[in-house]
Amino acid sequence: MAAPDDSSRAIADLSAWLKVPLERRGAQGEFASVGLTKDDAARAADLLWEDHLAHIRVSREAEMREKIIHAAGREMKFETVYFGDRKDAPHGGRSLFISMHGGGGAPAQLNDSQWRNQVALSKAYRAKEGVYIAPRAPTNTWNLWHEAHMDALFDRLIQNCVALEGVNPDRVFLLGYSAGGDGAYQLAPRMSDRWAAVSMMAGHPNETSPRGLRNVPFSIQVGEKDGAYKRNTIAGEWAEKLAVLRKADAGGYEHFAEVHKGKGHWMDTEDRKAIPWMEKFTRNPLPERIVWRQDDVTHTRSYWLAVPPNQPKAGDEIIAERKGQSFSLTLGEGQSASVMLNDDMANLDAPIVVSFSGKEAFHGPVKRSIGVLTRTLAERGDRRLMFSAVAP
Repeated sequence: MAAPDDSSRAIADLSAWLKVPLERRGAQGEFASVGLTKDDAARAADLLWEDHLAHIRVSREAEMREKIIHAAGREMKFETVYFGDRKDAPHGGRSLFISMHGGGGAPAQLNDSQWRNQVALSKAYRAKEGVYIAPRAPTNTWNLWHEAHMDALFDRLIQNCVALEGVNPDRVFLLGYSAGGDGAYQLAPRMSDRWAAVSMMAGHPNETSPRGLRNVPFSIQVGEKDGAYKRNTIAGEWAEKLAVLRKADAGGYEHFAEVHKGKGHWMDTEDRKAIPWMEKFTRNPLPERIVWRQDDVTHTRSYWLAVPPNQPKAGDEIIAERKGQSFSLTLGEGQSASVMLNDDMANLDAPIVVSFSGKEAFHGPVKRSIGVLTRTLAERGDRRLMFSAVAP
C-alpha cells in the first residue's frame, strides 16, 4: 500500500514541476517513483493531462490553422468540414471522421483530384455531428495510406483534434475509398486501439489479416462489378472470415458487409450507410479481451499491453484476457509482454496475477507512480490510455 503522506508530497512536487515552463523543466526527480494512492494517481493523471493539452494548444495551433500535420518526417495536408455546431456536441466531445481518398501510384494531379472528391463526399457522408477531416496522402505511392509514417501522422492528427477541436477520443472513426479502402483494411487492425469503428469502401486488404479487428467494428462495402484486383471476391471472403471469428468470439468482431448489386468501383454514394452504422459505436480503450497481431509496420503498445521495443515482428500475435485481478496472456515463442494497469481495470491495492501461456509470471502488489503515468501519456497522448502501474 502507498504511504499517504509520501503520496501527497509527490503530488505537491509534481504540481511544482509542472509550473516550470516546459523548455526549462528537467527530469522529474525522485517524486516520479514514489508509490501513489488511488486518489493521488487520479489527481496526477489529471494534472499531467491538462499540461499535455495546454502544450498542444500552444505548440500545434498553427499547424491546425494551416491544415498541415507534421510527423515522421512527412507533411500531411487536410481539409475540414463540420457537422453541427461545437456548442451542440454531446457530453464527452465531438466525433471525428478521418476520410481517406483514393488514387495511389499515380501523378500528383490525380491524387489531388481524388482528395478533392473525398472532401466533397462529406455531403453524402454527413453525420449527425462531428468533425470530418479529409487528409491528402503525403506521397503518391500505390500504398498511400499504409506506409509506416501514417501511424504517427494520424496519431498526431487525433491528438490535435482532441485538444483543439473538442473531439472525444472514444469517438474517432476511420473510413476510406479505393486506395483509401486499402488503408482502412490495413490501419484498422494496425492502430486498433485508436478507433471506435472503421469503414472500408472499394479497397483491397493486400497482406493484412482480420484477426486484429477483435475490438474494432468493421464495415466492408464494394460494388458487385468491382472485379479489379478481385476486390468484390475478397470483400466476400473477409466477411466470411469475420463471421467465423465472431462465432468463435461473440464479444468481438462486430462487422457489416454489403456487395452493392449492379455497382462497379464507384457505388454512387450508396456506401454512405456506413456512417450511421459507425455512429452506433464508441471505443472501449480497456477491453476485456485483446487479439494483437503485428502488421509489417509494428508497434510496442496496444490497449493495455506493451512489448519490448526490439521484439515485434510481422505476424506476431498476443491474445490477452483480463478478469478482476487476473490477466492471462497467450504468447508465441520468444515473446514477452507487460500489462499496463489503472484503477478502472482492477483493484491496484490488492495483488495482481499475470499468467503467460498458462504459467504464472507475476503474483503480487503493483505500485502506482507518476513516472508510469508520464511515460504512458507520452507514448500515446491519450487520457484514456494512461496507466499508473505495470506488471510484471
